[in-house]
Amino acid sequence: MKTRSVIAASIAGIILMSVMGFSLNSGDSSNEKKIRVAYFPNIGHAIPIVGMEKGFFESSLGNATIIETRVFDSGPQSIESLFANSVDLAYVGPGPAINGFLNSENNNVKILAGAASGGASFIVHPDSEISLASDFADKKIAAPQIGNTQDVSLRHYLSENGLKTADKGGSVIVYNIPNPDIYTLFVKGELDGAWVAEPWATILESELDGKRLFHEEELWPNQEFASVLLIANADYVEKNPLLVASFLDSHRETATWINQNPLETRIIFNNFLNSHLGQSLSDDVVDVALSNLQITDDPLPDSIHSFAEKADALGYLGRNGYDLSGIFYYFDTNSIKGENNT
Repeated sequence: MKTRSVIAASIAGIILMSVMGFSLNSGDSSNEKKIRVAYFPNIGHAIPIVGMEKGFFESSLGNATIIETRVFDSGPQSIESLFANSVDLAYVGPGPAINGFLNSENNNVKILAGAASGGASFIVHPDSEISLASDFADKKIAAPQIGNTQDVSLRHYLSENGLKTADKGGSVIVYNIPNPDIYTLFVKGELDGAWVAEPWATILESELDGKRLFHEEELWPNQEFASVLLIANADYVEKNPLLVASFLDSHRETATWINQNPLETRIIFNNFLNSHLGQSLSDDVVDVALSNLQITDDPLPDSIHSFAEKADALGYLGRNGYDLSGIFYYFDTNSIKGENNT
């Protein structure tokens, strides 16, 4: 518990620095190109973490480009930063990506690539008797921020099984609280279960004797769904196509490297936590959490549209329907580089 508390406090400090306008990789120069990237200190964001820590992005973009990184703990923070033009690219879940696209001016927030598939689970408290969907009735369940990826999945699951949340006249009480707070309530025995992403699912399982009722991917076709995406300010992409093409090349190369080097990925991830947050996780927790993810650059478009349908059915996408036409920003990086070399 002490480790989680320190990490939570450290995240808050990093967020404060970001809000105040500081970057984790500084180097202001108006004469150089700059790319500002946001991501989370989660194992699902292994691509930006490993890519930055190993210098893959820096090597691809060259010395003339400054990379500024912002570490947040929620998708809405990243979306707000995109809207405020304080970041150019961000790694987020499908919920924030969809809302960012629909709510941005001229649908200016676009999906460039995938970053991870899967990596979320429902964890049952050791003192709670939940083994079937019907057991969720009259229970206290937690998910991170309302409208985020796990929250939508939880509420859709309840609806599919004929259950309603307390705010809709049902018996299932849903707490939308940050992951560190979910951990604390688990410790106190004040939750029956939680729908959380890695590494929190494995932390609740291994440290607090939680029972993993199911992996979320078991509920999806082909057992895969986009859980982390790379999104961008489309204006920035159109003004800097070669720069973004190089970034995407590094993004894909990093995904391949991670899949080929899981042990070194664990070391890099833990070193990142230690250097930026002041604490790291156990090797076993990181290894299990990483094994529960598929690191991929595939955005899995079908899962994005399916997720939007679920969010819309819950009333999260407004009253007038939605249209995801144009949410994916496609361009041929090789073609762009060829044009700039002629």
